[in-house]
Amino acid sequence: MDEEDDFLDTISVTSNGSRAKRYNNNKEYLSLSRNTIYRSVIDLDDNMELTPLDRGDRDGNYTQNKVSNHRNRQVKTYDQWRNRQWRSFTNAELSVDFVLAYDEQGKQENIRKRKVFETNLENVGLLLEREENQRIHFVKIHVPKDVLCQYAELLKLRLPIKDDNPDLPKDNILVTTANKLLQCCKVTLDPKLFPEKKYELTAEFSRDKDYLFDMDGPDFFDTSVRTTVVSYILERERFGNEDQDKGIKRLVAEDVYKAAYPLHDGDLHTPGTRRKLLLDEWASVSKCIKFQPIDAIKDYFGVKFALYFTWLGFYTHMLIPAALVGLLCFLYGAVTLNSDSLSRDICTKDITMCPRCDKYCDYWKLNESCTYSRIQHFIDNPATIFFAMFMSFWGTLYLELWKRYSAEITHRWGLTGFDLQAEPPRPEYLMRLSKAKKQKLNVVTQLQEPVVPFWRVKLPSIIISFTVALLWTMVALAVVLGIVIYRMSYMTSDTLYRDKASYRIYIVPVTAALINLVCIVILNLIYDRLAEWLTEMELQRTQTEFDDSLALKIYMFQFVNYYSSIFYIAFFKGKFVGYPAKYNRILGYRQEECNPGGCLMELTIQLAIIMIGNQAINAIVEMVIPLLIKMYNTFKITTGIEKAEKTEDIMLISCNQWTEDYKLSEFQSRSLFAEYLEMVLQYGFVTIFVTAFPLAPLFALINNIFEMRLDAKKFIKYYRRPVPQRVKNIGVWYSILAIVGRIAVVSNAFIIAFSSHFIPRMVYMMKQSKNHTDEGLLEFSLAKFNTSDFPEVSAPLFPSENVTVCRYAEYRNPFDYPEPALKYKRPLIYWHILAARLAFVVVYQNLVSFVMTVVEWTIPDISRKLSDRIKREAYRTNEIIIKHEMERARRNKSLRKRESVVSGVSVYHDANGDITPEENSRNTIYYDT
Repeated sequence: MDEEDDFLDTISVTSNGSRAKRYNNNKEYLSLSRNTIYRSVIDLDDNMELTPLDRGDRDGNYTQNKVSNHRNRQVKTYDQWRNRQWRSFTNAELSVDFVLAYDEQGKQENIRKRKVFETNLENVGLLLEREENQRIHFVKIHVPKDVLCQYAELLKLRLPIKDDNPDLPKDNILVTTANKLLQCCKVTLDPKLFPEKKYELTAEFSRDKDYLFDMDGPDFFDTSVRTTVVSYILERERFGNEDQDKGIKRLVAEDVYKAAYPLHDGDLHTPGTRRKLLLDEWASVSKCIKFQPIDAIKDYFGVKFALYFTWLGFYTHMLIPAALVGLLCFLYGAVTLNSDSLSRDICTKDITMCPRCDKYCDYWKLNESCTYSRIQHFIDNPATIFFAMFMSFWGTLYLELWKRYSAEITHRWGLTGFDLQAEPPRPEYLMRLSKAKKQKLNVVTQLQEPVVPFWRVKLPSIIISFTVALLWTMVALAVVLGIVIYRMSYMTSDTLYRDKASYRIYIVPVTAALINLVCIVILNLIYDRLAEWLTEMELQRTQTEFDDSLALKIYMFQFVNYYSSIFYIAFFKGKFVGYPAKYNRILGYRQEECNPGGCLMELTIQLAIIMIGNQAINAIVEMVIPLLIKMYNTFKITTGIEKAEKTEDIMLISCNQWTEDYKLSEFQSRSLFAEYLEMVLQYGFVTIFVTAFPLAPLFALINNIFEMRLDAKKFIKYYRRPVPQRVKNIGVWYSILAIVGRIAVVSNAFIIAFSSHFIPRMVYMMKQSKNHTDEGLLEFSLAKFNTSDFPEVSAPLFPSENVTVCRYAEYRNPFDYPEPALKYKRPLIYWHILAARLAFVVVYQNLVSFVMTVVEWTIPDISRKLSDRIKREAYRTNEIIIKHEMERARRNKSLRKRESVVSGVSVYHDANGDITPEENSRNTIYYDT
């Protein structure tokens, strides 16, 4: 008997290359691959409905049959093609778990690489079938059960085990009551559409303990597991002789394959598919008040994808109390508006203010800014202090509760104790070092890898990369400086502002904010591509290292790009102006002054326009660009625009799921990166500048409600199905959120101290006011200036009235101060206010930091209930293993005894293997068979 006959345990599909080999040998051939024989479906094509897509003769030559040339005329129309099995092999018994696509025309070297790669895939145990009836050729991949078992054990996947006595976790009365209330509010999922996931005990899969697992169950190896296994194999199989000549990513990067992707489980109109269900019940804006089906998302898209939407949903729910408190603070400002003495005095008193610009600006009346000051009271009121402290507490509570919640979610998804194994090098990294002469052994993978000289190559590239990134950050700051100069020069435009003085306090900040928003968008588009190029130049070995370096660069730049103009208004504008007799100037222009009511209103305008405008632009771009890409791909593929020189039938007909998905956009590793970045930037607006815009959490909440559903629709409709990836948490983004939370404490402390009237009002009430009220605060905060002291460069050329004394917003001695030497100098009260402001910053920061530390300390990362459940599950798993092992040992023991009793004749073998009669076996070593 042939040696190959011992391995007849399964049938699979071989490639055309294998078929050519066996015809070249002039005999039927069954190719061996690790205890498995694979016979091509082509061998069985006589019984199939469709003719083979390709056939090789005995000389290894091939002739292709287009759809129109099939011998079997039962399939004549597109509808007949579509009604066939949509996601299966030709024999309709094997599902397609993964697809490789490539162009029919290619370099000979690419053909060789594909042949070697696909042969290695077959040798691992995967089943392959080619479809070569259109311009784009497809290799369909199916993973058999034995390969699933092998790699599920290798990947340490946690799978459900048999449990006759499930120990179901019980909710306490508070959780039960809350769930009933949510059901009454109709925000929970429909249990008919999304049945509650049954509690299952899981354990790391092991073929030696197959009795623990119900491997014959229809959903034991679900689509996510099958795709994960295929992807793992594709990333590690070779296509060349070098150690680093492996992986599908590198083959796609080198254009050997056009694409590699798992399939959606149906089109957008097929009822009964999970894709259609998620599109209708999750991605629909009409379902925005309902919870997300995160378990269904995880099963369809994978853990990494589902964890992003879980985090986004948790963040959105946490915004609800922040939005309510912010709205209440805003309403408090509206209710107490009439009792605010500062805005009332601004509106009622006849006070002449000094000109806003040199020469061309006239004196103006303070009551022109009446509306401005009344609106500002909605933001700058006593409730602002409470809201700032609340948001600092909220930020810490949000991060701590997220850690607890994510621990529960990842445990439910079988990721407790999961850690990334040794990461392979990036394909782009290997391509750039393909000609490197020096290599060294990787102690983890035991593979030879190219070496990047640290001092000669890597360090200079990192220095250059971050230097360029820093230079580009300076460009962002230069844009802010340019906008500041625009604002200062705009105030001097007599032709635009003559007879329109009351509008300039609104027009200038609004137009400047809009220009800033446009500059932000343009700089982001340029810098995103520059950051990728710079990170590639650093020669980062793994994808994790690359993503972390890229995230650092992009967030550093976008932090400056988005927040620098806001920081300018909050901390610098109007702080170093000088006084009418001696203005401080930049490039010959006077610095901008704050309105007598303060700069907080202008800060709010800037913040609102940038935050809301950026969210609106992102929402439009995220929906329009994928749609345009899909339309372009469909047009390009269906018209064959890339192969116009061919005269054959070159259109790609959507006759199955893999051709339909090929037209979709590729789900890249950075697809979720942009989503995380957008939300983290929004988190900065919500926390760092929340005292200037109490409605920021409300606008963020509204945006996220729609963002969640529109993102879902985008990924379901316009993107290929991603390869499931296992992750334990949201990665580097959590650390960035924690840092932003600390920055927010300091930022809000300085905004309250230096941009609002809170500290001056407190000092005035305690030190200056006789009745300890804020009556007269306006007079206290405005200094007097004699117009005869104007220098020639600053005096108005065409004053509309004869003014001898004008007022300006500063704490300075008046022009008639008893000591002439101290005229216009800082009074003692200014230093009292400055000391109070600095003291407030120190006290506020330390108090809030202490509260945040207490919150972090009192809330453990893993709840006691979850910790006990993990221990209980580990104990029960061990008990089940011991029970089954004892039962198996007893069965084996009884079986051996029964065989010994039933056996009437014993055959003995001596040490040399010769048969020895029983009577001559006195000194023989023997074994009962």
